[in-house]
Amino acid sequence: MATDVTRTRLLDAAERILESTPYEQLKVRAVCSEAGVNPAAVHYHFGSREGLVTTLLQERLGPVWADPLTELSTRDTSVGEIVDRILEPVTRLAEDPALARHLRLLGRFVLTHGDLDWTDTWFRTEVWVALLRRVVDVDEATARRRWRFAFTVLITELSNPTPVSTATVAALADFLTAGLSGPAPTSTEGPR
Repeated sequence: MATDVTRTRLLDAAERILESTPYEQLKVRAVCSEAGVNPAAVHYHFGSREGLVTTLLQERLGPVWADPLTELSTRDTSVGEIVDRILEPVTRLAEDPALARHLRLLGRFVLTHGDLDWTDTWFRTEVWVALLRRVVDVDEATARRRWRFAFTVLITELSNPTPVSTATVAALADFLTAGLSGPAPTSTEGPR
């Protein structure tokens, strides 16, 4: 039980500090001090500063997408519907100052830390690849590449300090849907 309390205190402390401090300036010692715990607690519970922030983002933002995306994965769908389910909460989240900060943090964090150890289902690439392959006739490498491009565009927009507008979300929906649902490649190029 004390372990859960310490873990929660660390996540809450990191969240408070990240309200006014960019991720790049986040110090593990400051998080531990803010949480009132041993300086080694972040490493014990999360392994690293990156692990702490990864967990924070998954726990704060993951539930926003989990139910709608899980429901989509159990039935026939379309690329447009998948994109809509990804983007639907973005405008709503952008209107909440705390969650908007998390969206920007997610954007900046993912752009600068490409290979993170995500554990939440909807933060893992293989789930997206399988979902896309169910609705578009492409191989795994193509699906992976398309999601990488799609999420790079999405994450770049989310990391922008300007709030995401309804018009931006609509343009993103059109762009992502077109990119993800394009025809299968005609040439065989190696994985990248």
